[in-house]
Amino acid sequence: ETTLTRIETKTGQISYLVNGRKWWSTGAMDPRCKVALVLARMDYSHPTCTIRIGSGTHRHGAHTVLLVDMTHPGVEMVRPLTVFGYDDAPHGHAEVALNNIPVSPLDLIIGEGSGFQVAQSRLGPGRIHHCMRAIGMAARSYELMMERALTRKTFGKFLAEHGGCQEMIADSASDLEAARLLTLSCAEAMDSHGARHARDKIASIKVSVPELTSRVVDRAVQVFGGAGVSDDFPLARILVGLRSLRIADGPDAVHKRTVALVEIKKWKSKMKQSRL
Repeated sequence: ETTLTRIETKTGQISYLVNGRKWWSTGAMDPRCKVALVLARMDYSHPTCTIRIGSGTHRHGAHTVLLVDMTHPGVEMVRPLTVFGYDDAPHGHAEVALNNIPVSPLDLIIGEGSGFQVAQSRLGPGRIHHCMRAIGMAARSYELMMERALTRKTFGKFLAEHGGCQEMIADSASDLEAARLLTLSCAEAMDSHGARHARDKIASIKVSVPELTSRVVDRAVQVFGGAGVSDDFPLARILVGLRSLRIADGPDAVHKRTVALVEIKKWKSKMKQSRL
């Protein structure tokens, strides 16, 4: 785990040291990357530390987001990472070691223990962006599937004339529209009520949209046959990206738990009011 150690001088000056290892660090190996946002757990165990800001043990006050200079010699690029065998280096994800990197209080975002607040402020819009991209990729895959179905023949007929292919077209059109409407509903709720009051919708689309769009792309792969799993078309790579999305920004199980807890709380309140 990456830690941010607080150090104090006798004159009251504060500094920090960052230590740890991160993987799936997006864009870390890109030569244009000069500064990184790092989430670290607060460490108040240094002998000089006498002041405790926030709570280092509370789950919502234990972490801090800070800026790290990627040109510092303590930043070690361990390796580029692959996703289902696809190598995105140097623009994809990397494993990064952070070794005794000094940080000043000015490099902290908001302040100590505010990591959860900072992360949540971008996760809502970020998850909508994820879903928008997923819908765009699925829509492109659907277009390719339709073009293939209307130009490729098997057994003397176009693929689109076979009942099995027609069923896949119908299911894909429905899944794509469902994904669009769920995302639009979530975006409207965020605009009207804020991310805090749209938690259930944000969590819901993070689970539903990758599943819906993955099904669209999977059917497109099936229509293309062997060509669908090759790199001659973008379908295989799109399918990998959508499968990865079910893990990025928290796995499905975490978001389903959020939806369930919001629903349970809502129905407990309804049942309580009905008894009055």
